[in-house]
Parts: sequence; C-alpha cells; structure tokens
Amino acid sequence: MQKFTEILPEYQHTAVALGFFDGLHIGHRSVISLAVQEKKNGLLPVCFTFSQNPKNIILGTPENALMTDHDKEKMLEQLRIEHMIEADFLSIKDMTATNFFEEILVGRLKAKKIFCGFNYHFGKNGEGNSEMLLKLCKRNNIELVVVPPAKAQGQVVSSSLIRSLIQNGDINYANKLLCSRFGFSSTIEFGKQLGRKIGTPTINQPLCKKLVVPKYGVYVSAITLENGDIYCGVTNIGIKPTVGGTVPLCESWMPQYDGGEIYGQTADVRLIDFLRDEKKFASIEELKNAIAENGRTALKIFENQT
Repeated sequence: MQKFTEILPEYQHTAVALGFFDGLHIGHRSVISLAVQEKKNGLLPVCFTFSQNPKNIILGTPENALMTDHDKEKMLEQLRIEHMIEADFLSIKDMTATNFFEEILVGRLKAKKIFCGFNYHFGKNGEGNSEMLLKLCKRNNIELVVVPPAKAQGQVVSSSLIRSLIQNGDINYANKLLCSRFGFSSTIEFGKQLGRKIGTPTINQPLCKKLVVPKYGVYVSAITLENGDIYCGVTNIGIKPTVGGTVPLCESWMPQYDGGEIYGQTADVRLIDFLRDEKKFASIEELKNAIAENGRTALKIFENQT
C-alpha cells in the first residue's frame, strides 16, 4: 500500500472508500471491503481519510482516538487498500460539497465507484450528505454505495459506542467490535523499580496521548517485544495509588518473561480483558499478593484467547 499526504492525481479509475475510519471497526470494514472488491473490476482501491478527526477540529474536543495513525495505516494495508490518502482536513474544510466532489473525487481521484457510511457528510460545515452525494454521482455516471449501519446486540456500531465501552472497562466487547485489540506501542521507561523489589518486575510506558484512556484498572494483555516474542501481561492503567502515583501510565508485569533488561526498547501492549478496578492497598504485601493472583488469572485467560 502507498500512503499519500497530498491529494495527487490518480492515473487510473478508482473505487474510493470515504470516511475518517477511527478504529476501523466492523462498520468501517464493510465500506473498505466493498472498495477493495472492485479491484477485480479494474478499479484501484483507494481510502480517502484525514490526518485529523474533523469532529475534533470543528468542535474543539480532544481526540480520544481508538487507533494510532501507525496502526490505522497497517490495518488498511492488511485490508488490501492500495492507496491511502491521508489529507490535511484544514486545507480543504472550507471547500463546498460540490467543489470537493468535482475537484477531488472526480478531478484528482478519477472515482468510478464511491463507498461511504450512512451518516457520511462532506464539504464546508458538513453541508453534503449521502443524498446529495447520490445526485452528484448520477450526474457524473459514478456508482455510489451507501453502506447501512452495522449492528451488534441491537445497537448501531459506532466509534462513539466503542469509545464508551473502553472508558467503562468493557475491553473484551470493544475488541470484538473493532475486530482487533485496542492498544498501542511506546518506549519502555525507567520506573521506581518497586515491582522488581517485590518479585514482579514491570515495564513502564507512557500512555499514547492521542488515544482514549481506558478505565483505570488491571487488564490481561498481550505484550509484543521488539524481538517479536509475545507474552501474557498483567497491565495496570492508572496512577498506582498504593505508591502515591499521580501521572497516568501503563505498567505491565509479564509473569513468564525471564529475559534481560529492555529499558529503551519499544513494547506493543494490547488489552484483552478487564480484571479489576485500580485500588489503593493497605500495604505493599497486600499489593504483592493481589498482583500474584492477577497473574494466575491472566495466564488462564491469555491461554484461552491466543
């Protein structure tokens, strides 16, 4: 897959998937897969998205994303999109809906088939919707497919729903709707080394500022180290109140890891299931016993889900 941050002219007709696609959940994947299927009809599968979430820019709200930019790019490649266009929203946000359609979708992308979700909006102030897009497509002999909402347990699957699930600790269900495990990669930093002193050495990582923060608590996780080895993790997201922490971070113990120092390396942490709320223990010994119990439970869950 090729990634572009500029909207360059395509040299063949395309099938374009439109949307921001935060998290690439099951609803997003329906849109993406339809565009990809058009390769057999001679069309180039293209995903047109943005480097910033338009809603956050318009409303001035924090990102609280479901997926890092790197993971989004990697996942689109796995889904067999061939050109990913990650445009700068600020550079085109004041284009009218008609100009966006004519100059970008028709003029530069040479779209012959367009795919979008039922709630897709485009153009200045979101003036364009799927009905307007259909009229524009008909005038230009372009086929439009508006994908209906995906539903699970009677609810419309949306990024907002999944964000809420993560914030409430329902990571297992959130992962099912995402079709992937929520998580991130970051550098392992030096901590207070308390875990080492009580027999459960941990890796400390800063949380990804772009992502939604999961409910504070202890999770079963899958941790991939730089060498590609994958371990079961007992991951605490929060401030570690027992030892007087104040800054939210990600701290993980790998019960089966017996390797050397890995400070400064990158570790990928994917949350699998929620074990318990973060709490302040009366003593370090009580904390140590709780971590050991969490480790036994985590290993059983990890073995059943990997």
